[in-house]
Amino acid sequence: MKAFRRMQSWVPDPIVRLYNAVYPQLPDWSFITLHYLYFIGTSLIASLIFWGSSTPARSVSYTDSLFLCVSAMTEAGLNTVNLSELNTFQQFILFVLIMLGSAILVSIVVLQVRQRAFEHKLSDLIEDRRRKKADRLRLGRTKSFLSFSKRKTLSTATQSDNNGVVRGRKITPENEPQEQDEAAKEDVEKGESGPSEHIQLPPLDTSGHGRDLEPNGNGTQDALTDNGETVASPKEHIRFTDQRTPTRSHEAKSPTPRLRRSQTRLFAGVGVGVRPSSRHPHEANPFYHLDEIAEKKKQEGTFKGVDKYIESVNGFIGRNSQFHNLTEEEREALGGLEYRAVKLLSQIVPVYYVLWQLLGAIGVGAWMHNVRPYLARENGLNSYWTGAFFAVSSFNNSGMALLDANATALQTAAYPLLTMSLLILAGNTCFPPFLRLILWTLRQVLPDNGRWAAKREDIQFILNHPRRVFTNLFPSRQTWWLVASLVALNGFDWVMFEVLSIGNSTVEAIPGNYRALDGLFQAFAVRAGGFYVVAISGLRQGLLVLYVLMMYISAYPVTMTIRTTNIYEERSLNIYANEEPPKSQDQKGGFFGPLKRSVTNARPGESRADFVRHQLRGQLAHDIWWIAIAIWFIAIIESSQSERDPVTFSTFNIIFECVSGYGTVGISTGVPWAAYSFCGSWHKLSKLILMAVMLRGRHRGLPVAIDKAILLPDQTLAWAEEEDAVMRHEKGLNRPKTGMDAV
Repeated sequence: MKAFRRMQSWVPDPIVRLYNAVYPQLPDWSFITLHYLYFIGTSLIASLIFWGSSTPARSVSYTDSLFLCVSAMTEAGLNTVNLSELNTFQQFILFVLIMLGSAILVSIVVLQVRQRAFEHKLSDLIEDRRRKKADRLRLGRTKSFLSFSKRKTLSTATQSDNNGVVRGRKITPENEPQEQDEAAKEDVEKGESGPSEHIQLPPLDTSGHGRDLEPNGNGTQDALTDNGETVASPKEHIRFTDQRTPTRSHEAKSPTPRLRRSQTRLFAGVGVGVRPSSRHPHEANPFYHLDEIAEKKKQEGTFKGVDKYIESVNGFIGRNSQFHNLTEEEREALGGLEYRAVKLLSQIVPVYYVLWQLLGAIGVGAWMHNVRPYLARENGLNSYWTGAFFAVSSFNNSGMALLDANATALQTAAYPLLTMSLLILAGNTCFPPFLRLILWTLRQVLPDNGRWAAKREDIQFILNHPRRVFTNLFPSRQTWWLVASLVALNGFDWVMFEVLSIGNSTVEAIPGNYRALDGLFQAFAVRAGGFYVVAISGLRQGLLVLYVLMMYISAYPVTMTIRTTNIYEERSLNIYANEEPPKSQDQKGGFFGPLKRSVTNARPGESRADFVRHQLRGQLAHDIWWIAIAIWFIAIIESSQSERDPVTFSTFNIIFECVSGYGTVGISTGVPWAAYSFCGSWHKLSKLILMAVMLRGRHRGLPVAIDKAILLPDQTLAWAEEEDAVMRHEKGLNRPKTGMDAV
């Protein structure tokens, strides 16, 4: 932006006007914006390489090349040409794109970036401590000199920052300790804070807890003080000090936000369901002294201290693992604990990602080579390569297969079907439960002594507060709910496959002892995997309608869990829950009370269902209109083919294909004359529309931009947690009293 302003002197006026009109409409830089750029940019570059490497030249059109690359990158798995007809290099490009588009790989990158940011913050913190130590040393020498020459004691000092004296701080003589960088870093990582310093804060502004913000014309916002002066807002990067005046909690008088309908924009860059009025954590103001809320919680019996993790007197844990009422030193200790947790996950998750695919590729490839090598030879393929492609495609939930027959060639092969089923689960819905199981197992087997004791503490912190450090790891209660939803949905799919296929010649052609296994595999594949073990067009209509519904909600269990466990969920929705009621109410609700609270993550007495409804409504608004418009346009474009062949080009088949692409599943009704997906027979414009649908669908399950697990460490994130505690407290004070409150 600044560079363009410098160029305005020689840039033509039409370009300047166009830039000024377009720039305000562009999304803010966020995780979701970068995610879109990564997927679109990688797909475009790969498509050019894919198209240029065709043999013979241009045997695959650029539209099909782009479609295949987008399909592989988004894990949709739809194909407009038979993959067996591609050369090995083109197949390898798709193989790499499938891995590059993995949600687990993206989470690994986020972990690595956050780890580097934490390390940068730690190094700056060490330097800051060294500077403070040098300031105190010079201050001590000054005092000794004045005491010797003038025979009087210097009690306080007021001096500019240039000579190293800290304004308003009580002066005490100190020795001359030498602090080493490595020792300081070790102290920070262990959660040990430096010497306690009492800072005399200036008089507080009692007019409100936040300052008005006004646009400054460069994409940021400035704070407007009481006297009308404008103070530039700090940049969104790692910082350790800020000049904004702290506000006491009991002086914060801001009205509780009203419930307003969420708005969804195409390129908002903030995430599904996030309200436009939501305040980003980087816009938070500093809070301190929340002792009033802490005392109230102690009286109600709902106080949850943080002593298990760090030393604190009145610090407490709030909703969704928010830590409140911590001093600066305690926040540093918490940051060191989070850093160690992120560092540990940065080692475990990549090993998980590599080992599952490596072992799966070796197992399925060896089986394909030794048991049924003719399946690959019939398609002119190498058996090891075919098996490895199956395994990697299964783990990343792509559904692409080099065999023209897809998984129908494996109808009577128990080992690859079971292995691929396990890979489908490990790479998608069961990734959070499996990762939590691994961490829990490590917690149990590691010895509780020596250097392993610290590792056990780090793992316990991750298990108790996983969403502070990782997007795809949830608390125990939500993890069990995720497992229950997995069993229920896949079990229902499996039963319906068996029941609705009674008398169906396509299914009854499968040997009886393999029919149940094939139904189980298809149940796993229809929600994520994308493979088909029987011809989809040969299934009953009722089962196909069920598959449309299951493909549409395929991402909902994990997505809703990510949203409802977000540390800043209240801030993203701009609604705040009531304070947690006393423990005596926790026993109410009968037999179904605990189940309801587990499903909705609700505390008794809170309107937790409101949060779930807002999340679902935002997700539905994000999904339905996009799919509906895409289906309408494609139906118009394919009208001529529908008139020529109304059965193959039926409206239901178009709906099925669009929902499969949006859900990034990949199963298709196909066409009678070829082995590729139904969309392979569409016009070019219809394929382009479906590409946009696949890209949109791949991004519907991302965490919102206001999610601590994807934000870089920053002091304002702590201020946001304190702000949320105040807003939640005020919500409880303003809540109308009911009969339940009197219990």
